[in-house]
Amino acid sequence: MIELKNINKSYKELHVLKNINLKVHKNEIIAIEGSSGVGKTTLLKIIGTLEKPDSGEIIFQNKNITNLNKLELQNFRTNNIGFIFQFHHLMPEFTALENICIPAYLKRKNKKETEKKALELMDFLKIKSQKNSFPEYMSGGEKQRVAIARALINNPDIILADEPSGNLDTTQSIEIYNLFNSLRTTFNQTFIIVTHDKELSKLTDKKITLKDGEIIKNGI
Repeated sequence: MIELKNINKSYKELHVLKNINLKVHKNEIIAIEGSSGVGKTTLLKIIGTLEKPDSGEIIFQNKNITNLNKLELQNFRTNNIGFIFQFHHLMPEFTALENICIPAYLKRKNKKETEKKALELMDFLKIKSQKNSFPEYMSGGEKQRVAIARALINNPDIILADEPSGNLDTTQSIEIYNLFNSLRTTFNQTFIIVTHDKELSKLTDKKITLKDGEIIKNGI
């Protein structure tokens, strides 16, 4: 589904990623693990086309997307990728339902159909009762589930999650990872998850370990 070929990325004198090669198959849940500062988030951003590599190729469904222009990359992200962040990034002035619908509204999808789908996702994620709640009145676990529903609203091919359990306690963290497995089964989703939690990464199909910008364990 996605293949990275010889990806390199530097910031000034710091060589963050070094000759990264990685294959991600449809319907996999992959964990990228490693200590802070080894390049995990940078790698995730490159996979999600939020940043460009200095060299190397990104192949998505047999198409090289490395050199797409800014507008083409924006369209690619909107149509193919959902993002989940550690700090949720919910809009405080909008309700849970409205937050979930935002990506679909940006694609100018029908409001009634979008809200119907959002409510279906909220029901699946067991947060439908929070549809009219604002983020400040929701728990950390509830806000993360809203963020997950938002990532799913446009039917992306792949979900990229950056430390999705970083602000959750152990019980909530395990619930989130089990939820990813349910979403994989129900919606045929693919997940790439950056995490520092070795125990939780054991719940995934494949673990990729980064050290000093290089993959030292590749589950290909």
